[in-house]
Amino acid sequence: MSSSSPQASVLTIRAGRRAYDRIRSEGLNAEDVHVIPGAAGGPKALGISGLDKAIFGDWLPASPQVRSLIGASIGSWRFAAIASGDPREQLTRLAELYTSQRFPKGVSMAEVTRRSVVFLEELLGGREEAILSHPHYRLSIMVVRSLGLLQHDTRGRLALGLMTAISANMVSRRHLGRFLERGILHDPRDKTPLGDLIDFRSHQVPLSRDNLMAALLASASIPMVMSGVKSIAGAPEGLYRDGGLLDYHLDLPYEQPGVVLYPHFTDRVIPGWFDKTLPWRRGDATRMQDVVLIAPSREYLAKLPDRKLPDRKDFERYIGNDEGREAAWRQAVAESDRLGDTFLELVENGRIADIVQPL
Repeated sequence: MSSSSPQASVLTIRAGRRAYDRIRSEGLNAEDVHVIPGAAGGPKALGISGLDKAIFGDWLPASPQVRSLIGASIGSWRFAAIASGDPREQLTRLAELYTSQRFPKGVSMAEVTRRSVVFLEELLGGREEAILSHPHYRLSIMVVRSLGLLQHDTRGRLALGLMTAISANMVSRRHLGRFLERGILHDPRDKTPLGDLIDFRSHQVPLSRDNLMAALLASASIPMVMSGVKSIAGAPEGLYRDGGLLDYHLDLPYEQPGVVLYPHFTDRVIPGWFDKTLPWRRGDATRMQDVVLIAPSREYLAKLPDRKLPDRKDFERYIGNDEGREAAWRQAVAESDRLGDTFLELVENGRIADIVQPL
């Protein structure tokens, strides 16, 4: 199969140096997968739901082994859903709960937070033990601890703090250490598969029933959209927010023996949330050597409603037309089954070696 065939054109598959060489010589095998990252990106997750269903509902269960799931924001919600029960059923439930949300114009941070708590309870309530004791999956949830003006949830102070952080980040990403610290709440049965986290001060905290839901809520708490989470059991005191602020696409020093399988929204890795508008900020190639990044292709996106994956701006784009937004999102979710079907076919027939590109 050439990369120009209709079936292959649905997906873009890129791999770091070691992973690229491995796939070209051996293909991609489920038993080689030990780590799966899940990026921040809000409703974009709905647009790869079918890919997630194929990977977690069919492909990985056929080769059961312990695997680390490392998620920021919606990535942590996806992975908690997957570990909480039947992956296909829970991913379907996640997509429908997200799609059916409706927010009035000018909704407060407190109200969005309240609704998010209800969302998590509907998705995961009563399933906490299943997540924490899953035989094969070890969940890690990325959060950030706020410093300086980012410790405040009053709009004026928080806005000033964000503007200062954005300016500092444009000079150098390392300056974000004055505003944010990394938190990783991880399954205590195994250590996280990460090397030295020397870029920012980082706290590793064991996940438990006492902090699971708070960590998930904090991991998706976007400043100015949701309130910060004031305390997480076992973590240093402070106000916790969206893990994507520091680790938007999880450009992390992975340490594991095989490949890092990365079902993603796009074919590039953006280090932090504040780097979205900085095209020169890219993932560190040395950290990406074992990564296999699987994303919808430009050709696939061009055929979706609005020619893109669902995103948070759709709440504004479709203001006063929730039915239209929901229809577009449900169509994107339904279409995403093609992503999953294509992935399974490529790995089963070995043709993935023909279309993989360097990351």
